[in-house]
Amino acid sequence: MSEPVTIIGSPVSPYVRKALIALEVKGVPYRIDPQIPFLTPPEFTQISPLRRVPVYLDGPFVLNDSSVICEYLEETHGGTPLYPAEPRWRAKARWFEEYADDHFGRNVVFCLFMQKVIRPFVLKEEGDKEMIRKAEEETLPAALDYLEGVLPEVGFLFGDRPMMADFAMSTMLLNARYAGFEVDAARWPTVAGWRDRCFEAEPLARLHALSDTLMTTRRKEMQGAIDAYLAERQSAA
Repeated sequence: MSEPVTIIGSPVSPYVRKALIALEVKGVPYRIDPQIPFLTPPEFTQISPLRRVPVYLDGPFVLNDSSVICEYLEETHGGTPLYPAEPRWRAKARWFEEYADDHFGRNVVFCLFMQKVIRPFVLKEEGDKEMIRKAEEETLPAALDYLEGVLPEVGFLFGDRPMMADFAMSTMLLNARYAGFEVDAARWPTVAGWRDRCFEAEPLARLHALSDTLMTTRRKEMQGAIDAYLAERQSAA
């Protein structure tokens, strides 16, 4: 059996969870080094030029960016596909993933989670109140209005099982929840129903449970909690 690959980054990050989802779907053994990018030493730039996570390490082979990692795993491993086979739907899936990572994720992660969770509780500084207000009152509601019109009322974006486009978008909503922002099911019923189906699907449900655990775990104890998760996954395999 080949050595497990390593993912650098905490599973609390939705971008890290994306990479872990791909690894679990493809059945690739992995380790996690839960580094927080803005707390890493200067030499972290040598493997992550933008100082972002996740970083994928397979021996000397290094990849950055969650979408690049997921597409690489799709191209190099068989089994359950992460993307639709038909070119038009595959392109559409990549659009949803880009929308999740860039516009939607930027507002959830950097305008809410960073300002309301990371800055006050990790960096011990006040978050940007105007950035929070704009995300909660303008940008995210507009994004959810868009999603309400394009998400399916039953099933998932490309059929009866979730693919990477579903996982990439829905996992952002866990970090929105951590920051106190919930999808109003009365205003966005389609989004809420689709989110619940994604949250219940594996491996997202498992990784969300791990993220929930890490949110209440002291930093020095995180590696132990992650290793316990991985040991349980290995014993269940």
